Amino acid sequence: MTTTIFGTLARQAKRQAGRLWALGLAAGLAVTMASVGPAAAHGEKSQAAFLRMRTLNWYDLKWSKTSVQVNEEYEITGKLHIMNAWPAAVHVPDRAFVNVGQPGAVANREGVWVGGQFTPRSMLLKVGETYEFRILLRARRPGHWHTHVQLSVETGGPIPGPGQWVDVKGNFNDFTDPVKLLNGTTVDIETYQLGRIYGWHLLWYIAGAAWVAFWFSKRGLIGRFVQVATGVSEDVIITPQERIIGAVSLAAVLGTVIIFYALTSSSYPNTIPLQAGDFHNIQPLAGEVDSGPLKIKYLGGNYKVPGRELVANFKITNEGKEAVRIGEFNTAGLRFLNPDVYTTKVDYPDYLLADRGLTLSDNSPIQPGETKDITVTVQDARWDTERLSGLAYDVDSSFAGVLFFFTASGTRYPMEVGGSVIPTFLPV
Repeated sequence: MTTTIFGTLARQAKRQAGRLWALGLAAGLAVTMASVGPAAAHGEKSQAAFLRMRTLNWYDLKWSKTSVQVNEEYEITGKLHIMNAWPAAVHVPDRAFVNVGQPGAVANREGVWVGGQFTPRSMLLKVGETYEFRILLRARRPGHWHTHVQLSVETGGPIPGPGQWVDVKGNFNDFTDPVKLLNGTTVDIETYQLGRIYGWHLLWYIAGAAWVAFWFSKRGLIGRFVQVATGVSEDVIITPQERIIGAVSLAAVLGTVIIFYALTSSSYPNTIPLQAGDFHNIQPLAGEVDSGPLKIKYLGGNYKVPGRELVANFKITNEGKEAVRIGEFNTAGLRFLNPDVYTTKVDYPDYLLADRGLTLSDNSPIQPGETKDITVTVQDARWDTERLSGLAYDVDSSFAGVLFFFTASGTRYPMEVGGSVIPTFLPV
């Protein structure tokens, strides 16, 4: 008798041990997550160097404001060049969407314009073309937020560009999002029917929790797995009473959805479907990348890993009427400047700006009709801090970017350059 009692207690203890262990693990995870602070990282660093250098080139970027109040509008403007060096591993942007990358809904996106056209949906962008864009935002949640430009490409995912810190001040409860409906009334989307939304979520949470609790109280997943593995009859694994409960639950869920969908449709008869379709007539900019009177031939180069230094050799012919100088190399949002050309401070995020990062073997102007062999050296710690030094480990070890040439009269000629480099891992 005593042996039977102790055996029963031992079996009960074994059954409860797994549950207690799982409960303890869940509690530990909850405590750990509760102690985690907000992240302040630059998400673009997580993407491969070749993806950031050879897909897009963002330039002439401007954040209209870096400190705003809740409900205050601000915008990001600039130009986006779709690189000719677009890698074969990423689908071309024949269905893409210009967006912003932020840590959640910290700002409302009021509108996006590409090529002067309002583009609330996806669009076709052509490789080798340059597009002007404007993103209008309205501050929503107070805080210190890193705001990126971003292009989302079908099957390729989001490709973030440069980001700037924006301070949003004020009270979150003051934010409103008024929208005029088809019937002429204006509602605040921020709070419209919020009680009903919470109610429906609560209903389905309760239903889901009850469903899970019911089945886990009936031997759980492991118990049923053991029964299936040992060949127990289906009528024992799932009893007729449980089948009835499943059928009633299914009917209740479907009935609830159908009835309340019909009620909602009758209450709001004037609706429009979610808009679909792509824009195919986005106009690129003329006179931008690769439109200057210059011929550039890449002669080869190397990337010195220890020195965080890209060395590229070019043969450059000036077919214009004015002498030109190389003033900047732009890649993956990083700007490497020639201090002999940029003599004043540039307004650009500091973590992406190397104001003395570009040097030339011959810094004198290239005269009209002249051809020069020039070695361009791009050196700065930002190659490493922004994780672009990973190009040395790519399967083709290639770089790409835009060289900016300037004339004495202020004319600028952006020219796309790129090619394979030989990585060097030892100090030279």
